[in-house]
Amino acid sequence: MEIFNKINKTKNYLYKIKQKGLSIGFVPTMGALHKGHFSLLQKSKQENDFTACSIFVNPIQFNNKEDLEKYPRDFQSDTKILKEIGCDLLFMPSVEEMYPEPIDTVYDFGNLDKVMEGKYRPGHFNGVAVVVNKLFNIIEPDRAYFGEKDFQQLVIIKHLVKKYNIPVEIVSCPIVRENDGLAISSRNVRLTTEERKAAPYIYQTLLKAKEKAGDISVEELKKWVYFGINKNPLMKLEYFEVVDMETLMPIKKRTDNKNIIACIAVYLNKIRLIDNIILFS
Repeated sequence: MEIFNKINKTKNYLYKIKQKGLSIGFVPTMGALHKGHFSLLQKSKQENDFTACSIFVNPIQFNNKEDLEKYPRDFQSDTKILKEIGCDLLFMPSVEEMYPEPIDTVYDFGNLDKVMEGKYRPGHFNGVAVVVNKLFNIIEPDRAYFGEKDFQQLVIIKHLVKKYNIPVEIVSCPIVRENDGLAISSRNVRLTTEERKAAPYIYQTLLKAKEKAGDISVEELKKWVYFGINKNPLMKLEYFEVVDMETLMPIKKRTDNKNIIACIAVYLNKIRLIDNIILFS
């Protein structure tokens, strides 16, 4: 596996790969690699001749300084894992390499970045879009792989690619879960033993919400989830929204509208976890 931390060296190396007519798959990450990332990398390896991965903890997508400082970092372990998986190239730049000048790019995503995560993390998706666009320009992949756990991010990246005619196919990959249902996340390593035992309750609540969705109103469903999560002494619901899978606009009532997803964010003491489940498709 080739490892680069400079943009020019990365681009020069990948230019030679493209000259050979090889297809390039790309998995952008912030490190702290887990089974969710492995599934993206394996999918890329299946569908492409060459797989590139990036590790970059992007400071401009964090609106909480403490969250940025505490974000897990284990580059030595990540590098070892990537070699074992058979990744072909790792791009691991510094903040100074990625952002030599102050960032003033502002994207317009309409309402996509105003709801759910965007409402509670202002500026987050603009920071995501800046770094993803920059990484696409550096790697120039044929396909890029993103997990469905960050569903709103996935929708926004697809919009970014379409709006700005970026020549890359976005491949969405299913949520990977632990045996007890907890969605795998880099933040899970920060959970205490007690918190980790409680965490699967989030997905259990989503499964029950899916069962109830056809029998009660959206408003009643939201109230049921609100009280169900908040009765757990370790948990506090930040949001539970029932939205259209393409527009991310809230669904007031279910008529003939299909493609409806429920998205949730929960604080487990100080650790913030997100998850989602398709209600109707």
